[in-house]
Amino acid sequence: MRLLLIHSDYIEYEAKKKTKMAEEGAVLADREEDALTVFSAVESVDQEDMEGVIAQAVEEVKKAAGQVHAEKIVIYPYAHLSSDLAPANVAVPALNALKDGLSAEGFAVKRAPFGWYKSFKLSCKGHPLSELSKTIVPGGDEDGEMVVKKKGKKEATHDWFVMTPDGKTHNYHQYLDNTPFGCLVKKELGVAEPTGGEPAHVDLMRSKELVDYEPASDVGCLRWMPKGKLVRDLLADYVLALVLPYGATPVETPVMYDLGDKAICEHAAKFGERQYRFKSNNRDMMLRFAACFGMFSIMRDMHISKNTLPLKMYELSTYSFRHEQKGEVIGLKRLRCFTMPDMHSLCTDMPEAMKCFEEQLAIGWKTGRDFETKLVAAFRCTKKFYDENEAWVKKIVKDSDCPMLIEVLSERVHYWEAKIDLAAIDGQNRPIENPTVQIDVESSTRFNIKYFKEDGTPVYPPILHCSPTGSVERVICAILENISTQKVPALPTWLSPVQVRVVPVTERHTAYAQEICDAINAQSIRCDIDDRDESVGKKVREAGMDWVPYVIVIGDEEMASKKLTVTLRRKSEPNKPFKEQMTAESLIAAVKKETADKPFRPLYTPRKLSLKARYI
Repeated sequence: MRLLLIHSDYIEYEAKKKTKMAEEGAVLADREEDALTVFSAVESVDQEDMEGVIAQAVEEVKKAAGQVHAEKIVIYPYAHLSSDLAPANVAVPALNALKDGLSAEGFAVKRAPFGWYKSFKLSCKGHPLSELSKTIVPGGDEDGEMVVKKKGKKEATHDWFVMTPDGKTHNYHQYLDNTPFGCLVKKELGVAEPTGGEPAHVDLMRSKELVDYEPASDVGCLRWMPKGKLVRDLLADYVLALVLPYGATPVETPVMYDLGDKAICEHAAKFGERQYRFKSNNRDMMLRFAACFGMFSIMRDMHISKNTLPLKMYELSTYSFRHEQKGEVIGLKRLRCFTMPDMHSLCTDMPEAMKCFEEQLAIGWKTGRDFETKLVAAFRCTKKFYDENEAWVKKIVKDSDCPMLIEVLSERVHYWEAKIDLAAIDGQNRPIENPTVQIDVESSTRFNIKYFKEDGTPVYPPILHCSPTGSVERVICAILENISTQKVPALPTWLSPVQVRVVPVTERHTAYAQEICDAINAQSIRCDIDDRDESVGKKVREAGMDWVPYVIVIGDEEMASKKLTVTLRRKSEPNKPFKEQMTAESLIAAVKKETADKPFRPLYTPRKLSLKARYI
């Protein structure tokens, strides 16, 4: 069970819409003042000892209420605290039992309805104990210490701190602010304030005709319009151009695998993500949630020589699948079907794996700069790894030149010994996890991936998992969320579906405007022409709405002088367009300079706007 406890000046809520799990007869709107608000999520693992979990939860809430002198409690079902929720027929009785247990302790207890979409307002008191997070598991300790304990996994306690580039460590409480790094720390430590409403990128992805939900498919599956498809393809080209010079070898593997393969089945069980499973005749199958399965299958069938290591294998996994909770699927941030650039590096030994880790982390930081999204970092490892490699951890923090949240696990409970996650922060101050690098110390043994020493002794080496960008969908999500905070929103020019637009003032200027448009396209720059019978003002406004970086207006003066009047979006201010006189050659040079070393694809939409279809 996951609990987020907020000592509140007040909380008020109103149920808006039923889900299929909505309970009847509940209080659909209420308000309570000076209360301890308990955001709650009942998890599937709680069913192993529900009575014990509820007893622990009552004690934890009772303890917190005593510390803040709260006499009133509001239990608020909040599914977003967990990705491993118990079914409604288990969760509702558990929440009722929690309410009854707290009532028996003398508290005045209310409970918000389960299974409803609700709006709520809450004012946090803001003192040091006003925000607390608790994770309760069957058999968890009585002190409420965060424990990882699920079937097939070892127990582990977690130690959190912040390390700065000077190598010093700090209490994470010093970083619980609203900076991008502070937002990451608050989310990881479970003290982030709940946020409602739809993320900003959801409206942008539709209004800019990039991507939309596909109602004829499963939830979390998308349809991509031409402009969005272009951005996706450019991102795919970008990652390939990153990993090829690094020495990665592209492969392509199936999207479905046989769970009768022992290694496949064991590796699938290591992941908490829900899996798409199905029957094919008499075989139990699954859809992949990453490219690991196919790449590891290739590696175990290879003849591997120590001389060829590190061996780096890359796939753009179109698609991977994770059966996320329906209520958690939203926009581009959390999907059931997504595209993941995935690289796996088979290394000789741990020192080589750590060297490759540094290199691949540097690639991850570079992607944030190229996408113009600020990234923040959380590094995780076992205590054994940290004790043996503390100097190396300090080195990667110093090389990254930014503070990192460090999580040290008392025991290894995953396939990885160490990993780093880089995240952008969305418009609601929530992390969007993107690039990652992980040192896997289990999979080579599980899949029988090995090389031999000179004396014939087999070596099962470490494998690095790396997504240089994170999923393509989350990259676009992060870019759009970043744009939503800009005064003059603009995509990076190399990702703009239209980089230059030519606007003729009247019909007699169209032929010359077409010449300019053709000349710019011939230089591998995406340029279209607004040949519609509309006013110049409307054409220019719509170019702005399309976030076109360079807009050329051509009238009599431009035709006579051969000088172009160009609006530069990235230099403009709200209601103050920045205009510059340029020749066609200088404009081309400016765009080329801005997009240097980035991939190019031609227009995916008609060159003439009069022929452009409307998709949404």
